[in-house]
Amino acid sequence: MKIINYLILFTLIPLSTLGQNSSLSGYIRDAENGEGMIGLSLYVKEAKTGTQTNAYGFYSITLPQGDYTLVLTYLGYETLERTISLTENQTLNLEMNAASSALEEVVVKAEREDQNVKSLEMSVNKVDMKTIKKMPAFLGEVDVIRSIQFLPGVSTVGEGASGFNVRGGGVDQNLVLLDEAPVYNSSHLFGFFSVFNPDAVKDVKLIKGGIPSNYGGRISSILDVRMKEGNSKKAEFTGGVGTIFSRFAYERPILKEKGSFIVALRRSYIDVLAKPFLKGDLKDSKFYFYDFTAKGNLKINDKNTVFLSGYLGRDVFGADFGFNWGNTTTSLRWNHIFNEKLFMNATVFYSNYDYLLDTDLKDEDNQDSFEWKSNIENYSIKPDFQYFINPKNTLSFGGQSIYYNFNPGQATAVSGGQAVSIGLENKYAIESGLYVSLEQKVNDRLSFQYGIRYSDYRYIGSGSEIILDETGVEPGERKNVAEINSIPKGELIQQYGNWEPRASANFSLNPKSSIKVSYNRLAQYIHLLSNTTASSPLDVWTPSSNNIKPQIGDQVALGYFQNFENNTYEASVEVYYKKLQNQIDYVRNADLFLNNAVEADLLSGRGRAYGAEFYVKKNKGKFNGWLSYTLARTERLVDGLNNNEWFPARIDKLHNASVVAIYDTEKKWNFAATFNLSSGTPASFPTSKFVWQDIALPHNYSDARNSYRIPASHRLDLAATKKNKHALFKKGESEWVFSIYNVYNRRNAFSVYVRQKEDNLAQTEAVRYSVFASILPAVTYNFKF
Repeated sequence: MKIINYLILFTLIPLSTLGQNSSLSGYIRDAENGEGMIGLSLYVKEAKTGTQTNAYGFYSITLPQGDYTLVLTYLGYETLERTISLTENQTLNLEMNAASSALEEVVVKAEREDQNVKSLEMSVNKVDMKTIKKMPAFLGEVDVIRSIQFLPGVSTVGEGASGFNVRGGGVDQNLVLLDEAPVYNSSHLFGFFSVFNPDAVKDVKLIKGGIPSNYGGRISSILDVRMKEGNSKKAEFTGGVGTIFSRFAYERPILKEKGSFIVALRRSYIDVLAKPFLKGDLKDSKFYFYDFTAKGNLKINDKNTVFLSGYLGRDVFGADFGFNWGNTTTSLRWNHIFNEKLFMNATVFYSNYDYLLDTDLKDEDNQDSFEWKSNIENYSIKPDFQYFINPKNTLSFGGQSIYYNFNPGQATAVSGGQAVSIGLENKYAIESGLYVSLEQKVNDRLSFQYGIRYSDYRYIGSGSEIILDETGVEPGERKNVAEINSIPKGELIQQYGNWEPRASANFSLNPKSSIKVSYNRLAQYIHLLSNTTASSPLDVWTPSSNNIKPQIGDQVALGYFQNFENNTYEASVEVYYKKLQNQIDYVRNADLFLNNAVEADLLSGRGRAYGAEFYVKKNKGKFNGWLSYTLARTERLVDGLNNNEWFPARIDKLHNASVVAIYDTEKKWNFAATFNLSSGTPASFPTSKFVWQDIALPHNYSDARNSYRIPASHRLDLAATKKNKHALFKKGESEWVFSIYNVYNRRNAFSVYVRQKEDNLAQTEAVRYSVFASILPAVTYNFKF
């Protein structure tokens, strides 16, 4: 803890040099709906310095007393200038107006601080919801997760895959937050759609590197999704009717604009449309999803605001044999302003992800069935503080504690009317962390952000401590279980602790270009067990234990950033190297299903990921969008696999290129197109076969892992939006969205596998499996009034 004490002492030194200074602070909000504006740039002309609003729209800046001109800029909004006389600590709340198409040309010419170049953030992508809603979408439905897959460094193992991969990390190595509560499965319908309702989403931020010390628990990336707070100016209805599902959202002010709320609903109805066509055994099939999102806020006084938000979503899929899974989150947050310099946000949240597998065998007496349930449940408290020392120094500090309850699986089998319970005991853990971080501007050209986080993890009872014996076991083979000890409730089974340093620096070459460098170490104490091609809703989450060590990730990144024509265009090139420890792999024929000694089937290895990311974006004008290209490698080294040599990870993609183009006309129509081209993912295939009793048995003679690749994939999607004069009841706004997914009917391979021929079991054939193999047109009607 001495490191933290020295860091705090060092950051407080500037306090003695303030002299006759005063602080200016307040909130910046959207004039139309009262939403706090995240990351807005506030620049002080005379002082040639500035600041940005935080995640709640709050800002604070300390200046020598005097007269100043404030310049507020935010992409897509009219530039606001305000003259103030600062003679004492002052609170100034302001509102920003959205820019019309005519005003956007003025904004392009206005001089303002270039945040892409000046800020310390690197390996960070923010996608505006207005942009996401214009992009072509699968079956016409806007999707946050699919949109970020067009960013550099982001990929998936194939079309229709659940989750996403960032810089060589697995889907479980991404911390997906919805109003600061973790979401463990961000997909609906096996990855076709995400759980985030676009009508309720305010801000989307993906952090791939240089991760600040206030984040912990995952080693790959942070996807921070913030929900709308609700319109505090007027009541508003928004929604849409599409090919697959319909949406509806309602928001309005409460208590004379002291607060507001929003509720949003979605429900797919493909099962309703298909029901008349389903016969026989498929007559009672179920395949739908729904979600409910809600958020409210209340301003108690000028210094205290509370927020309550929640999400409930569910997928149901199957007939006699079905899946059922869903997320539940609740977040309660309290914003408190101690004074003009000290801001606090305290969060408590609850998160639960549960999944169910069941079957009704439908015999004559309906006496046979099977049901399996599993879930992961979290409770957490997280206080965060920001201390705005002066324009050159901002101190952040805080902590978090999470309580985990893992239910690996409880099964009930009924045979002939007799029920038998087959279950694994619950597992419990507590993860805690403390952090401190300083953002420091040394001069006009050099700035730093450095900090440290200490995480403490405890695997506790009640539960079992499994002792493994590796005596005589060859590397890569299943270990022996020596003994199983019963541990009482609350007693420590295993403890881990990790220091997680973070640092980043920005060196400005000139007002329009800079070089940035960052380093971060992260620790991850929970793991997703899956030995399938892509993750599924039934994969098992498990905590670190005496046999499973926490994953550790070290990443260094270097980037060059250049902006053109007053931030109309931005470009960047980043290179990164990531070293991973304690990466989970599996013995051959690993048993992950209701296995009370699953730890014996797990292997541990090292990983590395490295690459270069190229990004060019046009921010303004009628025609905008971006180009991205990633050249990357992701590899693993596991003792006992692949002849003890490095091999490509299942998520490895050498090339990944994307194009997003959006054209806004001055009249009724908007047009958009997206294109993606990526290398195929690695795969393992038999090198030979044995024929026994006319049955072919595959065999890999060289024991090579992922030595082949499936074919490269590419796809073009198009969309057109027609704006109408009025919405429902001749009020508000409405639009028709026409989209075509997979325009030229490309049959991209999700996987390639080898199987026996049906007419000759002694012969085998390679089969290419495609999730989407045809053109998919769609139309959606959106409204707002």
